[in-house]
Amino acid sequence: MKLLRIKNILWKSIKSLANLNFAIFTLLLISFFIMLGSIIEQDQSINYYQNYYPIDNNILSFINWKFILYLGLDHLYQTWWFITVLSIFAFSLTACTFSIQLPSLKNARRWKFFYNNKKKKLDNQLHNSFCQTNNSSVNMIYSLVYYNFYVFHKKYHIYAYKGLIGRIAPIFVHLSIIITLFGSICSLFLGYTAQEMIVSGELFHIKNIVHSGFYSNLNTSFVCKIDDFFIDYNKDQSIKQFFSKLSLLNNRGELIIQKIISVNSPLKFKSFTFYQTDWNINSLRLQIGSINKQIIQKNLIPIKINNKPCWLFKLPIDINRQVFIVIFDIRDKVFIFDINGSIINSIVVNEPLYLNHTFICIQNIMLETGLQIKIDPGVQIIYLGFFILMLSTIMSYISYSQIWICIISNVLNFSGSTNRAIFFFEEDIAKINTIYRNYTFLNS
Repeated sequence: MKLLRIKNILWKSIKSLANLNFAIFTLLLISFFIMLGSIIEQDQSINYYQNYYPIDNNILSFINWKFILYLGLDHLYQTWWFITVLSIFAFSLTACTFSIQLPSLKNARRWKFFYNNKKKKLDNQLHNSFCQTNNSSVNMIYSLVYYNFYVFHKKYHIYAYKGLIGRIAPIFVHLSIIITLFGSICSLFLGYTAQEMIVSGELFHIKNIVHSGFYSNLNTSFVCKIDDFFIDYNKDQSIKQFFSKLSLLNNRGELIIQKIISVNSPLKFKSFTFYQTDWNINSLRLQIGSINKQIIQKNLIPIKINNKPCWLFKLPIDINRQVFIVIFDIRDKVFIFDINGSIINSIVVNEPLYLNHTFICIQNIMLETGLQIKIDPGVQIIYLGFFILMLSTIMSYISYSQIWICIISNVLNFSGSTNRAIFFFEEDIAKINTIYRNYTFLNS
């Protein structure tokens, strides 16, 4: 008795999960959370939220940085409550599939004979009666099979259906959503994303992690190297594309794979994907003095002058004097400004220059490339889910049609129904009628 009560409670719970209104409510809740995650910037620093969502002087005073951090709205898609809502939605779809859709599909495959000759009033139904001599169930079965109907026959009754695959489409829709949700959760728990700015010619390990899943692991079995970085320009001198020659080496220094990557042309290695995201001028390498040579490297600061991007650093000439070295374009000259903003001189790389009787030569402009390294084990699962969803969308356009026939006293009672495309179903009925009459006439 107790076991029966537990089964009843479990069954009622499953039925509640499988409820369409509950599933729609859960989907709307997920949509609201996603909208909230789009409005509130994700994965930013605490200072960022303190500046943009202060406790005072806020339009919505309760949405402040403390509220955001307390509920985890700064990393909404990784919070336990968002993952819980996704899981409940997946369980709802699963319960609906097994408790409603699969039994409905099984029921659709069964034959259903009408044992009376009364007209059946059904939605989207066609009804007709053929009164002629020599009515034959064999001829009708031939006509139906000719137009790809599955036919069941018992005495004076015939049942036929076509397009059962159209009834499978909703099941595949649920399956695709469940697979997509599962892939998203795999990405949340197992994936991570890193951002790196690497100087050309440098070796580096993946270390600047900007997002990581709860169970993600950092792979340290290889190192990366930027062999070269170069930029391709349009005819109007604007940047067309920039490229990085990227090499992956094992821990013994042996080359594993090498590729020139660019925007929209990443390097894929095992579960890693290396994207080209940005570039920058990192520093200048200078030679000071012609006899007692001294090589120094100065980092550049990116700024804008008259809305034009440039890079500069301050170089002291003596105790009382300093100049600014400015780069506007790596193909252009390097400009030297005084403290008042006036141009003193302009030189190219490896061109000697004397400032205050001091020899200066710019040996190299050191560029750095921006990379995004991503591991997303769920992306293939998500692609599979979307593929099944597209397939099920195509399948849903296939009409599910049924025909019932009863031949009594040489009178053929004919009824039919379809769930969509009534006009095409009417055409099928007319063609079946033509085949049936012609075949009956030839055999009479």
